[in-house]
Amino acid sequence: MPRPNTGPYLVFLKKREKYYIRWSDKGRTREKSTGTAIVGEAEKILADFINSKQQQFGPRDPGKFLIMEALEHYAEERAPKTANPERIGYALDALAPFWENNFISDITEQTCEAYCSHRQKSDGTHRRELGILRSSINHEVKMGRLTRAPYVWLPPSPEGKDRWLTRTEAASLLRAAKSERKVRLYLPLFILLGLYTGARKEAILSLRWPQVNLKQRRIDFNPIGRKKTTKKRAHIPIPRRLMRFLIEARKRGCETGFVIHNHGARLKDIKRSFNTAAKNAELIDVTPHTLRHTAGTWMAQKGVPYHEIAGYLGHTIERTTALYSHHHPDYMEAARRAFD
Repeated sequence: MPRPNTGPYLVFLKKREKYYIRWSDKGRTREKSTGTAIVGEAEKILADFINSKQQQFGPRDPGKFLIMEALEHYAEERAPKTANPERIGYALDALAPFWENNFISDITEQTCEAYCSHRQKSDGTHRRELGILRSSINHEVKMGRLTRAPYVWLPPSPEGKDRWLTRTEAASLLRAAKSERKVRLYLPLFILLGLYTGARKEAILSLRWPQVNLKQRRIDFNPIGRKKTTKKRAHIPIPRRLMRFLIEARKRGCETGFVIHNHGARLKDIKRSFNTAAKNAELIDVTPHTLRHTAGTWMAQKGVPYHEIAGYLGHTIERTTALYSHHHPDYMEAARRAFD
């Protein structure tokens, strides 16, 4: 993540025996003496300095506002308040090398397309990263530091993948996970939780034992204090086939610890070990998110009503219908009967 611009702050210089105000201006470090060694007086001078700066400059034109400054503000002020600041951090790391010497006015459809050519990733990745750039610019307008936000072009949304696992493929993936000594204590359980709860990767990795009620056979994927986002998390019953694995896992965990852990430590990601297991199982185009899509598909194939699938996955009914309706045994049955 780019080093955040913390704004003006105080620093005591021993050689000069006084507090100095230090801040960053267009990538350069500036200093100004407060003329005092008394911290209370220096803090008051700092507050006056910040107020004068805000009154002096006000909202700036896009041609006088560096993109890196907007990204740094977003990293400091907005990212920590989101549900997944690490993901925003990865996007900011990717954006910084390309845009670091440009002003906000340099953002056009052509430069956004050039960024995509520079990154050479999937359209989904390009769209997510440029979306963070757009949010950073809009944040500056909202905070009163930028007069207007230019148009930030995004590549078209990629078509959703209809990749799901058959029960035979799921069994192969589990066998491959269990065969790896280093990951056998957590990767198989992660796969089972994905298949039988349909929860997203982050929801599973952040799941703690207080959220799992083995007596009432329920899992609440919403930890206390979690910020509400568009990615809703469900409160669901524990399927019978998953129950016995959770009982065994509970014996290895502590009362307040993570359900998925590596010798007690929380796993930041599981992508590498999951990809290795998928490769060893000779499965193509399978990611951790495939487990969620598999859960929805299996429910639809069993004829589970759409509203129950939606509740189980934390979806809207419209989203569920769009994703899983063609897997349902009653799909277009009424339309077929119209011609009988």
